[in-house]
Amino acid sequence: MLESKGSMFPISFLVRSPLAVDQLRIFLSKAAGAITGMDRLTLFGLVAVTLMLAFYALEGRSRYFVLAFGGACVMGSVYGFLQGAWPLGLVEGIWSVVAIHKWWIEGRPYRGPARGER
Repeated sequence: MLESKGSMFPISFLVRSPLAVDQLRIFLSKAAGAITGMDRLTLFGLVAVTLMLAFYALEGRSRYFVLAFGGACVMGSVYGFLQGAWPLGLVEGIWSVVAIHKWWIEGRPYRGPARGER
């Protein structure tokens, strides 16, 4: 992060005026926004999908990654509805229910086969 005092890369040694430091900080934040072209909703969707992918890949390591995947699907569902793509929101909502159910089932102890199945 660019800070004027006490940061890893202080830009104050390049520019002595505090006003110039603030102007440079504003310019860099606007430039980053112009380069990426993302608004907050799009960034939220990107984070949701990235988390879904990461947690899906890690599902085999712990049942809590299954729960995290379900949470990321909820984020994806919220993004879909907010963005106006209600079918995406609906499908992601269903995926979240499936993932949370899977997490719930994996947490229950195994009780063996049913009586008539031996």
